[in-house]
Amino acid sequence: MPPTDVSAGTARVPGPTPGTGTSQSSGTDAEETLDLRLPEEFIALRVEADAADDDLLDRVGDWGRIRTPAGAFHLVPVRCERDLPLISGWMNDPAVAEFWELAGPRTLTEDHLRAQLTGDGRSVPCLGVLDGTPMSYWEIYQADLDPLARHYPARPHDTGIHLLIGDVDDRGRGLGGTLLRAVADLVLDKRPACARVVAEPDLRNTRSVAAFLNAGFRFSAEVDLPAKRAALMVRDRSVRDLL
Repeated sequence: MPPTDVSAGTARVPGPTPGTGTSQSSGTDAEETLDLRLPEEFIALRVEADAADDDLLDRVGDWGRIRTPAGAFHLVPVRCERDLPLISGWMNDPAVAEFWELAGPRTLTEDHLRAQLTGDGRSVPCLGVLDGTPMSYWEIYQADLDPLARHYPARPHDTGIHLLIGDVDDRGRGLGGTLLRAVADLVLDKRPACARVVAEPDLRNTRSVAAFLNAGFRFSAEVDLPAKRAALMVRDRSVRDLL
């Protein structure tokens, strides 16, 4: 298969609000998952209990540097005062804007970032730094507490990934698949309660879908989200060494 990359990434479902249940789509592992609609009180207690552990996503900023075939890589949580100009510039690239829909003044990107930074910690925006150079934007989020959970049979501690490759020179040479595999492995290593990593790229974004496949994710289902028709991609802990 020729190299593929994530040119425009995957945009988030508007939110965040806790997922209160699931609406099962065909092909979404029905044999493995119960389609339960949890009461709001349970969700609230779950969030409160996780918050008591200080960080819903197990301190993404402390996950550290990892070696990848492309070089040394680490996730650095975003600081608006430092990172907004760079990220806003990426969002105004037409190839990115087609899917993220954050082109325009910096305030659009700032609002998107601050909604996560001032939220309850279920989504952490990060810069991806490769060999010392910020070159990608990531969102690591708790998928079972995200609006996405209303559209597939979510399991506790499912962890979601959004990614865009910032510089056009870094696209189209396989970096997306390489880094997605590395970050998915990092999630599974640092979040022992997480059994799988999920993503929902736009079906139109064929480069993004191919990059997830190259990273060991499997296509699980097509799902209709409020802003797009998406490919539900899943990387399972149980087969991480086989794919």
